[in-house]
Amino acid sequence: MSELTEKARKLDAVDELAAKRAEFVLGGPEGAVYLDGNSLGALPVGVPGRVADVVARQWGELRIRSWTEEGWWTAPERIGDRIAPLVGAAAGQIVVGDSTSVNVFKALVGAVRLARETDAGRDEILVDATTFPTDGYIAGSAARMTGCTLRPVTPSEVPDALGERTAAVLLNHVDYRTGRLHDLPSLTAAVHAAGAYAVWDLCHSAGALPVGLDAHGVDLAVGCTYKYLNGGPGSPAYLYVRADLQDRFDSPLPGWNSHAEPFGMRSDYEPAEGAVRGRVGTPDILSMLALEAALGVWDGVTVEAVRAKSLALTDFFLECVGEYVPEGRVECLTPLPHAERGSQVALRCVDAGPVMRRLIERGVVGDFRHPDVLRFGFTPLYVGFADVERAARALAEELSGATAQQSHRV
Repeated sequence: MSELTEKARKLDAVDELAAKRAEFVLGGPEGAVYLDGNSLGALPVGVPGRVADVVARQWGELRIRSWTEEGWWTAPERIGDRIAPLVGAAAGQIVVGDSTSVNVFKALVGAVRLARETDAGRDEILVDATTFPTDGYIAGSAARMTGCTLRPVTPSEVPDALGERTAAVLLNHVDYRTGRLHDLPSLTAAVHAAGAYAVWDLCHSAGALPVGLDAHGVDLAVGCTYKYLNGGPGSPAYLYVRADLQDRFDSPLPGWNSHAEPFGMRSDYEPAEGAVRGRVGTPDILSMLALEAALGVWDGVTVEAVRAKSLALTDFFLECVGEYVPEGRVECLTPLPHAERGSQVALRCVDAGPVMRRLIERGVVGDFRHPDVLRFGFTPLYVGFADVERAARALAEELSGATAQQSHRV
């Protein structure tokens, strides 16, 4: 047994979150390691039974009565309140529904409208130049529709780029490609000092680390639920609107579900009070209630404990990579300081695509980002330290084999 294998065993023995692993379906070949929860979280064991009940009994037997008797109608706000503690928000500020892209559009246009209430000259949107592509696409469309100029800047450039024309700023809390954690408190403060509104994308941070939406005065935020929140493929996203902004939030997608009297069938639109005005159309009940069941794994868990384990896992992975992987074969793109690191490790590798395919074939599942990035996500609720050591060892074996083959060809 190697020193790192023994270290992994000892770390797993004292892991306070180790018991949570049993609350997930982690089937597959013996020794399989799932490090792609930053793309799609594993299935919580409580979800299949809940979905079966929703389909067979609530839909199959109660049918339309379930909108009231089973709480279908209030699910978007009820589940939003379940997510709220995971992102540092009080109840009544998050509504669940629609996709992340749709919620980015609602939040960004809403932010511009808020800014223009007091200053009609604010005609510029700043967007994270390193953002996940869909955020950039949506920001471009929102800019065209609101008559704004779109300025892509890196998060570090935001303070200097802000000005009296800035209406809204759209930023990612964690960079999807590198795993870099951006400074939400200071960037939000800088946006506010310039008189603009901050919109944060939490897709790669919610459920992995503390966010502190209320504590740091974030205006609006969006996020998906199928990554670290384990809601399932295509599970609905969510929209956060800070409580003191809700009566001024003017959604660009007013729908009957966000109407003050949704069953009044009035031709004139009157927005509902509170977070409800972030709703649009009929909730996607099957996936929404699957998400609600999935959130049960958070019972008895603090985000602080998850963050502590996340950092320990990524530290240990980097230690194992440094010990096992041939020198010069990979370059770490993820920042080493804890204050700048999310819950993933990105390694640059010249033959990253083929290497990841071989890793997946042997049961170590991460993902590949074009053109040369190996990405490994660490979900503390079900990933252990033995998983980490095994993954690093498999990576080293694949890279050692590739190196030997290249030398032989030469």
